[in-house]
Amino acid sequence: MINQRLFRDVLGAFATGVTVVTARKANGAPVGVTINSFSSVALTPPLVLFCLAQDARCYEAFADAHYFAVNILSDRQQKLSRHFAGTGSKQWGKVAYDQGDQGCPLLRGALGWIVCRKKKILAGGDHGIFLGQVTDLQMAPGKALPAPLLYYRGQYRRIKN
Repeated sequence: MINQRLFRDVLGAFATGVTVVTARKANGAPVGVTINSFSSVALTPPLVLFCLAQDARCYEAFADAHYFAVNILSDRQQKLSRHFAGTGSKQWGKVAYDQGDQGCPLLRGALGWIVCRKKKILAGGDHGIFLGQVTDLQMAPGKALPAPLLYYRGQYRRIKN
């Protein structure tokens, strides 16, 4: 039997970037959740994945959506990350975003975003593994981009130059 606290601590030693994954609910309302379990899968075709707890309040909205967007956060967006952390689908009134071609919210100030057509949801224990094929993507404009927002050992971190 694996000790769950030790499992979490060891995995926490793997530094990750922070994203907010967004979509639209069936009624058209935006939905978003902070995710650090995001990864590229393949170049041909371009595939990515993210994992979401099945008991997350926003799980059904992402399961029903045909498209989702992965917004890669900068170290200036820690407050935004906290806003969408936890059960997801928080209030959108003060969130600055644009609407992508497929309706997904694209967060302003993100380092980049990736829009995907959902291919399938794979079973992953108490999480769903959302596999998406990239249909559109964009980097933030400019040469001097801010640093990425990182998560390491249970805390937000910054890259030191």
